[in-house]
Amino acid sequence: MRAQSSATARTAKAVTPPHAPTAARSSGPGTRPRSGTALALLGVFCFSLTFPSTVWGLESFGPWSLVAVRGVLAAAVAAVFLLAQRVPLPERRHWAGLAVVGGGVVIGFPLLTTLALGTSSTAHAAVVVGLLPLTTATLAALRTGHRPSRVFWAAAVAGAAVVAAFTWQQSGGALSAGDLYLFGALLVCAAGYTEGGRLAALMPGWQVVGWALVLCLPVTVAGSVVALSLEPVHWSPHGAMGLAWVAAGSTFLGLYVWYRGMAGIGVARASQLQLAQPLMTLVWSFWLLGEELTWAAPLAATGVLVCIAVTQRARG
Repeated sequence: MRAQSSATARTAKAVTPPHAPTAARSSGPGTRPRSGTALALLGVFCFSLTFPSTVWGLESFGPWSLVAVRGVLAAAVAAVFLLAQRVPLPERRHWAGLAVVGGGVVIGFPLLTTLALGTSSTAHAAVVVGLLPLTTATLAALRTGHRPSRVFWAAAVAGAAVVAAFTWQQSGGALSAGDLYLFGALLVCAAGYTEGGRLAALMPGWQVVGWALVLCLPVTVAGSVVALSLEPVHWSPHGAMGLAWVAAGSTFLGLYVWYRGMAGIGVARASQLQLAQPLMTLVWSFWLLGEELTWAAPLAATGVLVCIAVTQRARG
């Protein structure tokens, strides 16, 4: 009974950025606190580059091609790691959960955010998706039956209100197609991360992501064949670098070092480092893409950051 309660508590603590759940069992023994902090920071760095890299990738690929090829390449990297460490196949009872993780994290979130970035700026997307940790925590609470405090719910509602006000102000009072894609991405990714948090109580977190990528390989391979035949490819240095980063950097490397970092410093400290991710993405959108930042974007991102910090303390 005690072991079951402990696993449930760990799952309820899942809080995630665009591309990384934060509830996991140690994915690597012997990680020291100092090196754990460095690895966790490297993970946040990897995730913060996802949206600018996606915009670069769209210079060469169509949105469907980019997502499908990204999934194939990321699965190839994951397969190499799984084979190198001789990780056994997951038990059959975990396959349904891995399918949810794959549908949300490997396919759903990348596809919806890529479609959104066709019409929205990376700064706008970073602020909206900055609500992902709160969305994930809410779904995790509903999934596990955990009852957070009133302070947690107040901060979660406040964070949602900040993002809603920002979206309303940016769109002139009407939701755009890009906003609908982003809100959909929040839901499917939070569902994937919530289920990933549950599985991460049973196996190392990076293996959850690795097997989810491999499980989606038939879909991503078929999608690549169809999409590449319909969407012309225009190779460019930016396009190649963007594809390489979202496949190897964001989808696998970031998650791998993130979980290794949490093994050394714990979920709570790692989550605090993750709070800076939306603001880091705003910096990359300015430096790499030349986007002009209005006063609303950094202000809204800071407001979301404060709300997430409050929920972290309330849940801790």
